[in-house]
Amino acid sequence: MTTSQPFDFDLNRPGALIAGLPAVLGFVPEKSLVLITIDRGEMGCVLRIDLSQTVLEAVGHLCDTAATACPDAAIAVIIDDDGAGCRMCSAQHRELADELAVGLRERGIELLAAHVVDRVAADGQWRCADECGTAGAVDDPSASPLTMAAVLEGRRLYDRRADLEEVVDLDAVRSARLADVVDRCAEQRARRDRTDADARTDIENVLAASARVDDGVVLGDDELAGIACALTDPQVRDPLYALAVGERAAQAEVLWVTLSRCLPSPWRAEALVLLAFSAYVRGDGPLAGVSLEAALRCQPTHRMAGMLDTALQSGMRPEQISELAMTGFRLADRLGVRLPPRQVFNRRAG
Repeated sequence: MTTSQPFDFDLNRPGALIAGLPAVLGFVPEKSLVLITIDRGEMGCVLRIDLSQTVLEAVGHLCDTAATACPDAAIAVIIDDDGAGCRMCSAQHRELADELAVGLRERGIELLAAHVVDRVAADGQWRCADECGTAGAVDDPSASPLTMAAVLEGRRLYDRRADLEEVVDLDAVRSARLADVVDRCAEQRARRDRTDADARTDIENVLAASARVDDGVVLGDDELAGIACALTDPQVRDPLYALAVGERAAQAEVLWVTLSRCLPSPWRAEALVLLAFSAYVRGDGPLAGVSLEAALRCQPTHRMAGMLDTALQSGMRPEQISELAMTGFRLADRLGVRLPPRQVFNRRAG
């Protein structure tokens, strides 16, 4: 999971830095190793991995990912509520910080500090991983300037990562029920030659469906299957990326979430990637991240999912990614489809 933040922020105050992590990650991290990269004095990519028995094995990949954006330095935060007063835990934290420092140094990145904190909350306590004696209290996360910025942007913050992942959790019962319906729909579509008129109709059907879902209408199995099959057609799918920057982006995102939660694999991959793109463009890096993870589990070779994941991992700004949507407008124009007009975003993937 990565993100980038443009806000002025005091990276030299561990209590404030730690308090800002929920706003950056989209959830309150627990049992985690978080790496905050620093680029020209500002917070860059923020990466998180689980603090498990295999965490040392994952350090190399974490360092590789951090190096993608070529940052100057980094700060590590180890969140471990079992660490207080535990001599063995302290030694493990020290070993993890040392391993991380070596891995980053080999990639030209300086690890400025490594902090250990019991919990990311107003009553949390942090200390330096190398037991230098520096310690302090965590600021109130709800009062963090990063949290305030996230709230102003309309982003939802979750108590746990699992709560964020539930946004795209699959309804296994409905997915199983839809599998045969989608397969039959795909077989029927494969029997006939597709025309521009067919693609145009499919896009218009998706736009109409998004409006109805946004109004609370529950789509039937046949309609869901039809949309699932339509999204595998590049003539239909590629113009729909433009919806992420259009005035009905929120409507479209509701449809992508709906499809992501009920379609069987591999069909749901396209909906997940469309959702990820929409979230990325509006600055919701956490939702984009979990959507891409689910998409790549569903279809590991998905080209767009891989490209967006690489962009997110490297800290590419949403305004750079949003330019991809302009291709969607051009493709829609060629088909004679009128998409909702573009709206202006001024956000980052936070």
